[in-house]
Amino acid sequence: MKEEGKKILGEERREKLLSLLQESHSPITGSELAKKTGVSRQVIVGDINLLKARNIPIMATSQGYLYIRPAQNNFLIEKTIVCSHSRSQTKEELNILVDHGITVKNVAIEHPIYGDLTASLMVSNRKEVEHFLNKVKLTNSSLLADLTSGIHLHTLAAPSNEAIEKAEKELKAAGILVDEN
Repeated sequence: MKEEGKKILGEERREKLLSLLQESHSPITGSELAKKTGVSRQVIVGDINLLKARNIPIMATSQGYLYIRPAQNNFLIEKTIVCSHSRSQTKEELNILVDHGITVKNVAIEHPIYGDLTASLMVSNRKEVEHFLNKVKLTNSSLLADLTSGIHLHTLAAPSNEAIEKAEKELKAAGILVDEN
């Protein structure tokens, strides 16, 4: 086995990346992967794209790269909700959802030029919410909802319908959930 930090070449490096991602149950940053394989983060980005081109289920999240495992009934209920709020309510929205045991899988908008745009979030606790928001702030990035005056969708995964219903009630009370009526 190669030492951490020693440069690993080509296909052997991609096999190592896949192995590291498959062994981890949480995202790994490109910088961490680069350090473990002795190459630059830019090389890792290229390797990840090559692996994705082989239909290997790797997702780039705000916390790093994640190997997507087939559903194992960890979450029985999945639902898409429509929200609308100001940028300043983003933390409140995400915390309401994760506090009910919900994973916010993604955010999606309908863009007037590009059509449907979806970005992976994969946040399931307050620490991950904070990490996501800190990354937005540090990079001075726009949220997708900024492009649509705050209107966006989230795909949620939850252990029960009751968890989603309770979260929806709280989001509605906060003026965040778009009423279907």
